[in-house]
Amino acid sequence: MRHRQVLAVATVALFGLSGCADRPNDLDTYYDDPTPTPTVEPVQPSVKPQAAPVSPPSTRAPVPAAVSAALLTDEDVAEEEVVPGESKVSGCLTGLTRGSSRSTAWSYPSGSTLEHQVTEYTDRDASNVVAQADCEGKKLTLTKQSGVEVQRAWCEGTTCTVLLAKGKLVSALSVTAGTEARATDAAKRLLPIVAQRLRSA
Repeated sequence: MRHRQVLAVATVALFGLSGCADRPNDLDTYYDDPTPTPTVEPVQPSVKPQAAPVSPPSTRAPVPAAVSAALLTDEDVAEEEVVPGESKVSGCLTGLTRGSSRSTAWSYPSGSTLEHQVTEYTDRDASNVVAQADCEGKKLTLTKQSGVEVQRAWCEGTTCTVLLAKGKLVSALSVTAGTEARATDAAKRLLPIVAQRLRSA
């Protein structure tokens, strides 16, 4: 009887071991899944290239050729020994910007400033604009320039402004210096150049 029990236990043990014989006795892989799940790479979403942004069409009207032609250039004011500055339309010039306008400015080494503005009026003559201009300060008498229909000038404090009219164009020169005398002298020097530009426009 005991011999049969020993044989039965041996048989069960043998079958138990044979059931594990199909897996390698490697502790590193013993507990691995015999059928590994294939790795699936994540799908990257397709990104469509974006078109370059289109700038909105410019709403600013082009500057008329006559305005550009009448405007002072760096070469025109080279003898003044000035450098380009920031244009700040102020004082008497603020009432002259109802038409197509363009301005430019320069600075003196001393800190004085020079500004020139040209405006084209399509609804009225420039001579009427200058004749009706009411700038503050005392009137300044300068040499009358040929080819100019109307010419007027004022000095308010240390700023002198000169207005010239021809056809549809108003040419405005403004000089601010340390003293009224210096501003007046600069205006006198530049007046013939401003008038020449206006005549050629």
